[in-house]
Amino acid sequence: MKLQHINIISFGYYDQDFLKVITDSIYREFLLTVQINDGHIDLSDYYDPARRQYDANKLLYQLEKLYASEETKTIGLFNVDLFIPIFTYIFGQAFLGGRTGIVSFFRLSNERYGIEADKSLLLDRIAKEIIHELGHTFGLIHCSVTDCVMRSVTYVEDIDQKNTGFCPSCKSALML
Repeated sequence: MKLQHINIISFGYYDQDFLKVITDSIYREFLLTVQINDGHIDLSDYYDPARRQYDANKLLYQLEKLYASEETKTIGLFNVDLFIPIFTYIFGQAFLGGRTGIVSFFRLSNERYGIEADKSLLLDRIAKEIIHELGHTFGLIHCSVTDCVMRSVTYVEDIDQKNTGFCPSCKSALML
C-alpha cells in the first residue's frame, strides 16, 4: 500500500493558525498531504510519579495501537514532559522505519526557561521536531551535519541551530 498522507493527531487544543504553519512546513519537506485530527488518550496511564513525567515509549506504543495505519505516517502532538529511561527528557520519539511518532512542545517554549514568549520561534521548533520524528519513520537515522533537521539534539538551543529541512545526504536517503 502506497503512503497517502501524514496524520497529525492533536492531543489538546491548538490554535488553527498554529497548526496551519506547522502543516505547511511539513508539506514543504515531504510533499504529502498533512491532515490534522483530534485524539484522546488518558495520559494518567503513562505518568511516572517518581519522575513527574510521561513515559514516551509507552505513549508511542499506545498511539501506534490506536491511530496507526498502513496509508499514513502518524505523529501525536502533546504538551506534556516526556522521558525515556536513558534520558532526563526528550522532545519526541518515533519508530525507526515505522508508522508513528510523538512530539511534545512542553520544553520548546521560551517561557519554560524564563525568557519572553516567541510564538514564531515556538512554531519553528515544533515543526523541526515533527519533521525530525517523521524522518525517523521514513527510515532516517541521526545525522552529523550541524544544520540538518535529523541532527540529534539535547537542548532547545540546539533545535534553533538546525534548519527545517534535510541535508542533501538525508534528503537522498529519504524513503518516500
